Formats: sequence, structure tokens, C-alpha cells
Amino acid sequence: VPFARYVVMHQNEIDFPFKRYQIQPVWRADRPQKGRFREFYQCDADVVGANSLLQEIEFIQLYDAVFTDLNLKKATIKLNNRKILSGIAEVIGEKHRLVDFTVALDKLDKIGKEGVVNEMLKKGISPVAIEKAQPLFSLTGTNSEQLEQLKNFLKDSKEGLRGVEDLAFILDAAAELGLISAQLTLDVTLARGLNYYTGTIFEVAPPAEISMGSIGGGGRYDDLTGIFGLKDMSGIGISFGLDRIYLVMEELGLFPDNIGRPLDVLFLNFGEQEAMASLKLIGKLRKEDVKVDIYPDSSKMQKQMKYANKRNVPFIVIIGDRELADNSFVVKNMSQGDQKTYDSKDFDGFLQDLKLFLN
Repeated sequence: VPFARYVVMHQNEIDFPFKRYQIQPVWRADRPQKGRFREFYQCDADVVGANSLLQEIEFIQLYDAVFTDLNLKKATIKLNNRKILSGIAEVIGEKHRLVDFTVALDKLDKIGKEGVVNEMLKKGISPVAIEKAQPLFSLTGTNSEQLEQLKNFLKDSKEGLRGVEDLAFILDAAAELGLISAQLTLDVTLARGLNYYTGTIFEVAPPAEISMGSIGGGGRYDDLTGIFGLKDMSGIGISFGLDRIYLVMEELGLFPDNIGRPLDVLFLNFGEQEAMASLKLIGKLRKEDVKVDIYPDSSKMQKQMKYANKRNVPFIVIIGDRELADNSFVVKNMSQGDQKTYDSKDFDGFLQDLKLFLN
């Protein structure tokens, strides 16, 4: 909603379609527990002003790419469509209770079929309507097979059939393009709690062995800007729950070892000219993904060596007056205590020796 307001306020400055992402803290009234926070970080990606279903496909690819890069494989991207949910409510004769019906249906994986039925009855949904909805609780087969079952169930609802067509296009396109590691599945019980969704709905579940709620979600929200006076503006967006993703990765041991890795190389600092010579080498080493730094001040050598020992730095590099004059540098192996002098032109030889040791 704040993003919709932003779009309306800046509509004359934005080129549509407008794509953006942002990362920010968000809040909600919730009972704190594992994976549920009152304050948490969320990463959002949105496109406004594009009706094409290609946007849905691009967001599926975005989820797949991000979770693959995080090595969080076998994440499940669940799909549904608000038109399908509206069509179901229409077919069972409870269109006027669409929100109550979808909110209850969305809890199927949490409270089970019996719990969903009881909640629907409490909301005033008739036993006859619930009986008509029974096939939804037992959809089986591939995504295509489930879509065929839905198509038959919704044969009397034009809106519901449009939702089936949308999902069929998205699933076929995703299958043709292929996913790297994520799994894409149809989930007709997926509703999400926000009533402004108008089309595709996304939710991402972590690998099955992790007990955690969704780690991402979103959907199409056409005309959300209408509440601020800008009509007929399409929109679609997804989010990543950063705190939950962190918890899942921590539980699976997916954080790379080098996050807490100490420095590979520390350059000692003997003055301005020496430091400038060091920075030239440091730039080259960083391009080679070597963790390297220079001691910030021209302090006593004893103090700098003490710092290197505390950081468990395996190598220190010395460029002093003599090395400046000789156009060389000295590399000391802190664990073995020996040292070697390299010509400044022999950077490749030094790098080869360094990587051989580090690997």
C-alpha cells in the first residue's frame, strides 16, 4: 500500500512499466515465536504498469535464481490465482463470503481438513457449500492433472476458468524455460491473507525437512493504486522474508565458511610512500578474491605484528625503505616463520604461491 501511494504521488515522473526493489524493516501485530516476529526485514520486488503474465514468469525465475545462489535448494514455489478462489466461491454458492472462505481454506496445511470445515461453519458457510467444495481437499497428480480437475470443477464459472487459463500459461512457460533448483507446484488452497490480490498468488516454502512458515510470497494486485485515485494501473510483486531465510539457512548449515574467515594477508604500514605501494598490490589481490588489508596507521612494528597474531593472519607483507628502493616486497609465513622476497613484477608468482597455500 505505501508503494501504491508512492506510484500515485510520482506518476508524472515514473516511466511505466516501473520496476523496483527495496529492503526495509516491517512490523505486524503477532505473537512472537520461532519464525514469527513483530519486527522483521523484508525484501520486495515489484512491477507496476504491466498486464502481461510474463511478469509472473520473471518473478518465478527471480525466486529460483535467488534461492539457488543461497544454496537453498528444493524450495517450493506455490501458485494459485485469486480468480480461481472467486470461481470456487461462486460454484459452491458462497461468493458473498469469499474472504471467510479463502481465509479458512488457506489454513488447510496448519489445522487440517476437519479444522478448516469447522472454521467455515463458524463463519456461516453452509454445510451444503462445504460438501460441494470437498474435491478441493483431495486434488492429486501433476500440476497439469490438477488444473484439469479444477477446469472441470469450475466449468460454470467464467472468472474461475480465466484463473485456470492464467495458471496453465505460467506453468507451461516455466516448464519450457526450466528452473534451476526450485520446485513449482499448484496449491489451490493458497489464498494469502491480503484481500487486494486480483490474480496470481505466490508463496515459497522452505525445504520439507525444515519446520518453518513461508519464506516468500506475493501476487498480482491490479488497481491497488485506485484507492489513491489512479485507476486501472496493474501491479505485481513478491517479497523475501529475510529473517526466516536466515533461520532456515542457519538450520541447514548453508552459510559459507568464508563469512567468518580471517584475513589471508595483512600489509604492514611503514609510512605514506610504503602504504601507497602496498595499496597497489592490495587492489590486485582483492580482484583475485584474496582477503587482504593494510594496517591503518604507521605504528611500531611490534604493535602491528601483535594485531596480525590476534587476527590469526597467515601471511604478512612488508614493504619498507629497502623494498621500495629494490622494487620488491617481503612475504612472511606466520605459521612457519620463514619469509620470501618477491620482485614487484612477479605478482603472478606470489599469487600462485599464496593460493597454493590457502587452498
